[in-house]
Amino acid sequence: MAIILNIETATKNCSVSLVENGQVLAIRQLNDGNYSHAEKLHPFIHEILKEVNITTNAIDAVAVSKGPGSYTGLRIGVSAAKGICYAIGKPLISIETLASLAHSISIEQGLIIPMLDARRMEVYSAVYNTTYEKVREIKAEIINKNSFQEELLKGKVYFLGDGAAKCKEILLHDNAIFIEDKFPSAKQMALLSYNKYKKNDIEDVAYFEPFYLKDFIAIPEKKKL
Repeated sequence: MAIILNIETATKNCSVSLVENGQVLAIRQLNDGNYSHAEKLHPFIHEILKEVNITTNAIDAVAVSKGPGSYTGLRIGVSAAKGICYAIGKPLISIETLASLAHSISIEQGLIIPMLDARRMEVYSAVYNTTYEKVREIKAEIINKNSFQEELLKGKVYFLGDGAAKCKEILLHDNAIFIEDKFPSAKQMALLSYNKYKKNDIEDVAYFEPFYLKDFIAIPEKKKL
């Protein structure tokens, strides 16, 4: 038996789940359009532990979404996960954000391309097949009318995530299918983290860092008139 706490904060969705052997016991998440992770993450963790009636010491591992995604969101999630691991002496597991997003849909044919918004017309994306095998590595790329033409010529391509919405008017192809209202969630992390736990595929708590993919660029505040 393995009880794993999953933490997902890479996007605007603040999501945590408590999982036993890959099955979700409790979940809390909020996607209100704001980055409210600093305020909601720890209360959510407390709530699901209380719901299942266990303490943090009963957790066998903590899994965290590793990125890419929001710089601040990733920092909050990873810091919380590492803090809990240090406190209870349990292993840390990392899950690729785009992998868990891809697992939010199931297809029989074609390809899955999860996308995360990286500002303007840039997205973080990867390409997965019907069995969720990654067939193209994660990239940060600027989307134009020629993007993903190779994949689209082969058959149906399912685009999802907050980065896909802004591509809908550009990727005009009969094989392009856009799935709305999908986002990385601790629900999809459940089986992924359990499979990693069984293989002892864990991170060094002291040295683990999120996968940012791009350097952080601070946006200056607008001057008040």
